[in-house]
Amino acid sequence: MKNQTPGSGPRAGGNNMSDIAFLPATKLARLVRQKKIGCLELLDHYLARVEKFNPAINAIIATDLPGARKRARAADRALKNGDVWGPFHGLPMTVKESFQVAGLPTTWGVPSFKGNIAKKNALAVDRWLASGAVIFGKTNVPVMLADGQSYNPVYGATNNPRDLTRTPGGSSGGSAAAVAAGLSGIETGSDIASSIRNPAHCNGIFGHKPTFGLAPTRGNSLTDSLYPADISVIGPLARSAADLEPALNVIAGPEEIEAGAVKIVLPPPRKQALRDFRIGFMLSDPVSDVAREVQDVLQGLVDFLGKKKAKISDKARPDIDLASVDRLFALLLAAATGGREPQEQFEANLKAAKALDASSDSHAARMLRGATLYHRDWQALNEERTRLRWKWHEWFKTYDLMLLPVFPLAPHLHMHDLPSDLRTYQVNGKTVMHAHLLFWAGLTGVAYLPATAAPAGYTKSGLPVGVQIVGPHYGDRTTIHFAKLLEQEFQGFVVPEGDE
Repeated sequence: MKNQTPGSGPRAGGNNMSDIAFLPATKLARLVRQKKIGCLELLDHYLARVEKFNPAINAIIATDLPGARKRARAADRALKNGDVWGPFHGLPMTVKESFQVAGLPTTWGVPSFKGNIAKKNALAVDRWLASGAVIFGKTNVPVMLADGQSYNPVYGATNNPRDLTRTPGGSSGGSAAAVAAGLSGIETGSDIASSIRNPAHCNGIFGHKPTFGLAPTRGNSLTDSLYPADISVIGPLARSAADLEPALNVIAGPEEIEAGAVKIVLPPPRKQALRDFRIGFMLSDPVSDVAREVQDVLQGLVDFLGKKKAKISDKARPDIDLASVDRLFALLLAAATGGREPQEQFEANLKAAKALDASSDSHAARMLRGATLYHRDWQALNEERTRLRWKWHEWFKTYDLMLLPVFPLAPHLHMHDLPSDLRTYQVNGKTVMHAHLLFWAGLTGVAYLPATAAPAGYTKSGLPVGVQIVGPHYGDRTTIHFAKLLEQEFQGFVVPEGDE
């Protein structure tokens, strides 16, 4: 990828899929099964692209090329003998650095973990291998996965392949950049505060945040933690919505400890055609204002859906107080991520929390209180969350989907000079803290709802904008199907400029 002029946007003429690397993962896997391309041949094609384009993007930060080539050769031999390993037989892919892959480092961008080599695979990695995939590397993240950008002292910064001066998002920014740049067949990321959805939005690709608990997170950890963190999920990132459900089928399903009695069967899509959907939407809110250029793109989608005769309304929403949800998310997010902190940091937080004025309700105060909650207080917040979930459940009895912004801004210029909690942004002429940009992620994430991020178009300056398609609990197939309809009829993935 070349260092483009900021805002140079999508390639004129729309999707140019002349390079096989940009095809959907499911189509690539089908070509392999049909023996129209070999597994090793496809892997080497991707690796040639990685050698050419990755130095400028810095999306892929660790590889096992000998191991990948060995597996690709075995995949070719198996196919020659009529043995298909699974639906993604021979597909070259990468995974987010936070997932443990045996023999590769798992650092979460923390320098003290630079030599931390995983001894075993994350469950999702094993499930991808069982599907036939060829995992050849890992993709970049921010420190402790705690930023909407993807840079760290271990591996440096990842650049957006659509404009190298801008962020690819975070924390699955390396994952999304690799997919958008045609460096990987498909990716698996994680999301607790838009870490799948935000990078999909920033790179003009598709991402799916599953219903909480649907896809086990074991092995997406810096250590050998077994307990899944609250709110956190794992899910796929892809160039086509058609890849999302097959990828979800790979990583979803109960853990071994539950599999003897638990089976998850997701319901089919609620509707088939755009005109049949009943949809609510929000373009902005005083709790978290959305940049006018982002609203304009999303309004274009709303207008399109109206022309397609979908039943769509900006008045249709559950009976919830959005400011209260914002506060609830901040507290529960801090509680979920606080367990990652070392003891000395917890003690410092505890001291700072005790020193807070009782009336203080800033985001920083919320994070301190959330990170040091008594379990009794957490239970009260969980009760509040459960009531919120029921309100969404009741609303989804009448409506099929809620459309929301993914993020209040289009991908912004790199901002690496300050930590995220001190960083400010300009939204419609107002200065806002980074924390206020997470509202749209928290609104759905804290309620455990599935959400698919899909390309919605481009700003006048050519920057990608995504839409967040939210469905009812275990309505993952509905949100993904709607994304497929949008891909077919409205907006799909566009190859970044400069891919010559």
